[in-house]
Amino acid sequence: MGAAGDMLMAALLELHSSPEDFLKRLNDVGIPNVTATAEAVVKCGIKGTHINVEVREHHHEHHNHSDYHGIEHLMGHLKISDSVKKNVLEVYKIIAEAESKVHGVPVDKIHFHEVGEMDAVADITGVCMLMEELAPELVLASPINVGSGQVRCAHGILPVPAPATALILQGIPIYNDDIKSELCTPTGAALLKYFAKEFCKMPMLTVSKLGYGMGKKDFEKANCLRAYMGNTSDISEEIIELACNLDDMTPETVAYAQQFLFKEGALDVYATPTIMKKGRPGLLFTCICNAESKDKMLSLIFKHTSTLGIREYVCHRHALQREQREIQTKFGPVRIKTASGYGTTKSKPEYEDLAKIAQEKGISIREVLEGLEGF
Repeated sequence: MGAAGDMLMAALLELHSSPEDFLKRLNDVGIPNVTATAEAVVKCGIKGTHINVEVREHHHEHHNHSDYHGIEHLMGHLKISDSVKKNVLEVYKIIAEAESKVHGVPVDKIHFHEVGEMDAVADITGVCMLMEELAPELVLASPINVGSGQVRCAHGILPVPAPATALILQGIPIYNDDIKSELCTPTGAALLKYFAKEFCKMPMLTVSKLGYGMGKKDFEKANCLRAYMGNTSDISEEIIELACNLDDMTPETVAYAQQFLFKEGALDVYATPTIMKKGRPGLLFTCICNAESKDKMLSLIFKHTSTLGIREYVCHRHALQREQREIQTKFGPVRIKTASGYGTTKSKPEYEDLAKIAQEKGISIREVLEGLEGF
């Protein structure tokens, strides 16, 4: 049922181990004249949480928070971490850039109207604080139901989704159904765009917690946003393999094309010796990429190789989950890469770090490895 800042905060709050403590911390960060409370709500027989943000009237407030600089000034005075401040400002930047395009006004002249109000500030700050404390390794979201009809806002009556929301959601799968209401707000859209890595169907997941964030309105369908927290050690994703045969390029130009594709985001690029027509030695040039970068890679392969045609194969890649940590050694810091899943775990030091140490110390990489003491 779409997304709004208060629904996102409520759903994430239900995933938190100490909701009451979190709300107390949120109310103590210093957002002017704001108090956030949570209440249990039932919609269509489902119990969830609704966040109420009460804004007390204060006629002596000297700072204007309706533009980006005002929000920036406010964040500088809140008792929140630097990473939360950064995330809040990045979310507001997404909204400001969309409003700028809609109204034809420079970003620094944009007035946020509804999303500059203190309840919206509390929603965005609360979500950013919850994301920091829940610390998910990966955030995925489903396609977004935006609703239909019209919505009244500061600029008048606008179509749903509102123009700024529609711009924010460019490149994200959206849909509407028979609900004539604004289901996705600019705040909800910006938060999802900023935090979600991908919009897709749910992967295989072992769920540990569920959270239901309830909206204000009542519809025939349950007006809730559901958040899952869980674990998946086995990742499967769809990738694209692009291949072509080359027999008229020098090794130097093939190597240049390979490195250029890597630089532009290819997952892997390699050349395999092969025998082509008329017994000519040649290369099978292969580029592996994500589906969203396919068109870009096609264009680059045509530009940087002599091929006249490229074959496309859709593949499913099964990968281990990867993480990186830094350890302190007698040689200095070394990054350790770890991959796990499918019942196995693999770790190895970052080659670039080993090579740098070996060069600086005048020793071999083997001697560096021996000095890591099993990391």
